[in-house]
Amino acid sequence: MSPRRRVAFVVNGTPGSPMSTRAEAFARALAADFDGVLLHRHPRKLRAIAELVSGLRALRPEAVYVLDLGYSGVAAAALYGALGRVLGRCPRVVDTGDAIAALSRSVGGRGRVGELLTEGLEQFGLRTANAIVVRGTFHQRLLAEQGLASTVIQDGVHVEAFLPRPAAELRRKLGLEGVLTVGILGSSIWSERLRVAVGWELVELMRLLKGRPVKGVLIGDGSGVPHLRERCRRYGIEEQVRFIDRVPYASVPEYLGALDVVLSTQSNDVVGQVRTTGKLPLYMANGRFILATDVGEASLVLPGEMRVPYEGVVDSTYPSRLAERVEGLLARPERLRAGEALVGVARERFDYTVLAARVRDVLQRVMRAR
Repeated sequence: MSPRRRVAFVVNGTPGSPMSTRAEAFARALAADFDGVLLHRHPRKLRAIAELVSGLRALRPEAVYVLDLGYSGVAAAALYGALGRVLGRCPRVVDTGDAIAALSRSVGGRGRVGELLTEGLEQFGLRTANAIVVRGTFHQRLLAEQGLASTVIQDGVHVEAFLPRPAAELRRKLGLEGVLTVGILGSSIWSERLRVAVGWELVELMRLLKGRPVKGVLIGDGSGVPHLRERCRRYGIEEQVRFIDRVPYASVPEYLGALDVVLSTQSNDVVGQVRTTGKLPLYMANGRFILATDVGEASLVLPGEMRVPYEGVVDSTYPSRLAERVEGLLARPERLRAGEALVGVARERFDYTVLAARVRDVLQRVMRAR
């Protein structure tokens, strides 16, 4: 039996972050073939680079798998190759879920120099990698237009861990009995340039449905929450929107079970089109009825009744289209059961065991080329 070859998963994030969960899932699923070791980024960039390079030199992996195009992880992987004089002999795989230069320009706040540096990081990370992994089909097409080949390995989920479970007691504790619940899971970061944050469409939806037997739920934290709370106060819908702090990952399935409808909103531009988003597979594995913008990977995997047209970066008319869909579900609540069929789709397309097989193919290919 041949020894397992060592792979270093360089995580541009902290333990417990979504990228750490993805890396750990791949390492476990591929344990029969590879000795996968996770290296996490320190919050301070220069220290992070030094620690990651030191970790790589100690591990001496046969391949480096960098998750997300973060400055620290990309720089450390490149420096490891240069300092160790093994550049080209220790292949690097870059796994990215965003068009980071387009995202930087859309969100704003970095200035022109910052945007140029982000663009340079993206081009360097992609063009010096031995293989590129993207998490959305449209991202693969975008890179192909730039002459870059890539493999699609979407955001994933442990389907068995996210299967629907009873949530009646949690709904009672949260004051969500007797109403249709519409919710969002995720960090809500305020964009001063766009004047929105994750959850803005939920608040506007509740404004349009004020007085109806519907409650909005935002699960997560971030700089956008105070802005959304203030907007609720102005609209007089404070009792109609429930804000819940971030919950432990293991508790997420139960909290999702307390939601009848979940929202997945992406802008209709390059930023949104290239994404799967990590929340979509979680929603599907939990059998939720999803109302998603007809953008990106959602447009390829969700049925028509769950896809809602969206225009541009911030579509001010989108909440009214959501309101029409929610009114339809109030009239025919049996339609909510359509979400149950998504569990099978999640198992076929997004389960980590399925995705890990593609990671194995990528790693074997770059190691053979070595």
